Amino acid sequence: MSKPANLPQQLDNMLRQAVALQQNGAFAEAEELYREILELKPRHVGALQLLGALALQAGRLQEGIELLRKAIGIDAKQAPIHSNLAYALNALQRFDEGLASADRALALQARFPDALNNRGNAQAGLNRPAQALGSFDRALALMPDFAQAWNNRACVLRDLGRPADALASCDRALALQPNYPDAWSNRGNALSDLNQPEEAQRSYRRALELAPALADAWNNLGLTQIDLNEHAQALLSYERALALNPASAETHWNEALCLLQLGRLEAGWQKYEWRWERSRIKQSRRRFAEPLWLGDFSLDGKTILLHAEQGLGDTLQFCRYAALVSKLGAKVVLEVPPELMRLMSTLDGVDQWVEAGQALPPFDCHCPLLSLPLAFRTGIASIPSKTPYLFADGEAARLWHDRIEAHADGRLKVGLVWAGGNRPHIAELRKNDARRSITFERLAPILDVPNVRFFSLQKGSAAQQLPADESAHRVFDYTAELDDFADTAALVANLDLVISVDTSTAHLAGALDKPVWILNRFDTCWRWMLERTDTPWYPCATLFRQPALGDWDSVIRAVRDALAAWSSAALPAADPG
Repeated sequence: MSKPANLPQQLDNMLRQAVALQQNGAFAEAEELYREILELKPRHVGALQLLGALALQAGRLQEGIELLRKAIGIDAKQAPIHSNLAYALNALQRFDEGLASADRALALQARFPDALNNRGNAQAGLNRPAQALGSFDRALALMPDFAQAWNNRACVLRDLGRPADALASCDRALALQPNYPDAWSNRGNALSDLNQPEEAQRSYRRALELAPALADAWNNLGLTQIDLNEHAQALLSYERALALNPASAETHWNEALCLLQLGRLEAGWQKYEWRWERSRIKQSRRRFAEPLWLGDFSLDGKTILLHAEQGLGDTLQFCRYAALVSKLGAKVVLEVPPELMRLMSTLDGVDQWVEAGQALPPFDCHCPLLSLPLAFRTGIASIPSKTPYLFADGEAARLWHDRIEAHADGRLKVGLVWAGGNRPHIAELRKNDARRSITFERLAPILDVPNVRFFSLQKGSAAQQLPADESAHRVFDYTAELDDFADTAALVANLDLVISVDTSTAHLAGALDKPVWILNRFDTCWRWMLERTDTPWYPCATLFRQPALGDWDSVIRAVRDALAAWSSAALPAADPG
């Protein structure tokens, strides 16, 4: 078929008509026209670009990328094509490429809000929230009514630990576009960070009224239902999220934590394996040629590598499984962080210890420590709860004895930890760290209990909250002499009790079979389950739980009363002075 003489004019008319159809939501008809144009002129940049954008709108990302790349191959000087390509690459989480495309768009057109917004999303995806905030702010300076940029800006403000500013940014987005489901969902996230779960739930519900298929909002609603102690409802929300997005590692992970909190351990351990698909943990997954052991083949005569993962508290809690593995006929190699090496040498069932980062000996199979409960099909009744399974060095403990007793003078000897580790660079951990920690100042009512001598076990930046004058606050501080957990164990061995927030020292005390009172947040870590004051993991532990999110005053009062009762019962044995 010969092409008409006035082809350029005909193509222009078809393009205008297709754009009008697209703008009016007649996408199928617009797509048909773009394809007709491309049959007549396969290298028509406008049709390639707009058909590419239409494919992106329809969620056909790969097809959209191919069309946009074709358009760039013909004319690389059009900023909107590079910007659309950045959008598509970001949607596929190819953030490095997305950033490069956004930068190419901005090299061609520096004051281009859409490209700045796409660059901000790429930077956020690459975990550069401060740079991303700069990109969104530049986009909004050029186009103050850009609702998407206000919403995206809110996400990075949360990452930067600025939830109140994130909330204000969501509200700007919603003032411009009241029916914007993602902004409602992100508003819920900011309110959750601000410990306002009822308000957060209202925002998620609004998002889901507008977009019932928004999987992220179902997942986040589940998290807020945990904060409201509505665990059964949270499981239903996660179920809805997974029906929409079955591959969502975050939702599977959240479901695992909820099942474990509810004491449904066996189902929880299965789901807990999803941790390795989470973007935050994926990078730390160990890749060995040797197979992963999950209890599915005989270990008799084999060498197995057990390797620590996540926090020091996790290692202290789950190293107990080494003895069970050894009883299956395996030679056990245990790899742990340097600060646990000396203490772990007291653990039964280990044939060889390796400091993390050092060369590993040959082994036949491996298992990360937190997969061992799954391998042993651990239920509540079968938790290996015998303590102690770690021990202080006898000589080191004796060296502490006289110093501690000289201060105690017959009084109760109590160790204190008021803050967990601070990990500000990871948003989810920053939130947990803030919720599980208190300030030294809040311990004041406990410090007033008579017949008690207190000893700080607090390490890290929170240790600086301790006033310099020991006599003023009756807390003795030898933490400068504690270089690793074996040192801390030797000091703890000389105490009557440890009072600690939910951090590694609480696990240390539990593993040493030392009485430990754990000050526990309302949205408890999964390992402490719900509503219990005891824990099958540590027979010597007592849990003092917040009755509501953030209510530390009730916890401190309960601990003060319990300590006062213990100290008055111990009084006759103490120096009457």
